[in-house]
Amino acid sequence: MTQTLQQQATVLGPSCGGCCTRLVNFGVTLNGTVVLEAINLHVHCGELTVLLGPNGAGKTTLFRAMLGELPYTGTLHFVHAGSEERFIHPRIGYVPQKLDIDTLAPVTVLDLFAGALAHRPVWLGHSAAIRAKALDMLSVVNAHALLDQRLGQLSCGQLQRVLLALALTPVPDLLLLDEPVSGVDPAGIDLFYRMVSELRRIFDLSILLVSHDIPTAARFADRMIFLNRTILCDGSSREVLAGPCIRQTFGIDLANVAIQQLENRSNQPAHHHP
Repeated sequence: MTQTLQQQATVLGPSCGGCCTRLVNFGVTLNGTVVLEAINLHVHCGELTVLLGPNGAGKTTLFRAMLGELPYTGTLHFVHAGSEERFIHPRIGYVPQKLDIDTLAPVTVLDLFAGALAHRPVWLGHSAAIRAKALDMLSVVNAHALLDQRLGQLSCGQLQRVLLALALTPVPDLLLLDEPVSGVDPAGIDLFYRMVSELRRIFDLSILLVSHDIPTAARFADRMIFLNRTILCDGSSREVLAGPCIRQTFGIDLANVAIQQLENRSNQPAHHHP
């Protein structure tokens, strides 16, 4: 049985506010070059944190190290509220900037889910349980109609929603999104951010999202971090946009546009769900 975002919200209830992913003195050195150093970061459940920085600042490297793809120094752990085992490695979901696929290969969305979730070769067929699980999670991101579509036939926006649904299966402690709207049209970008913001609330997720679309990201972020080898700015969207990091790196005009969008949003009437 599929569930909409609003139905999921009713079931799961409000944020617990007590879970946290912590990076302590986190660093990455590759081939003798320090890429990241002295990263100290706490990301709380129910919090959408946008990670900003110039090209080469180490944003993708940070994600790859957190995923265990690169060696790192320091510690990464998850503090689970009310658990006897308080310090554990977080369960991480990940949506890459892009997925290299053979557009001519007859691989469907269901095949992708089965390959990740099943314990048998995809060519042996899919169990009813795997199909039901895939359909359920695709429905959460309004992509259930794509279940039997070939991956090569999907638009950029459709593929990102599929990858988002897969990253939520099972629901992680921390969700990493690496420029997830790269190649998506403006209407799709706004839709994706709204969806991620809603998912954060519904699943009580800690989300770290890398973005170069600063004005749009600022409208949805609970917090913004400017990274350039280490964390240089950390605060609310308004605080970071008004600070020197964004203005010196991306220009005063862009910072002002982003601040104006924040003000426009704050002047809009709040929408309450029944």
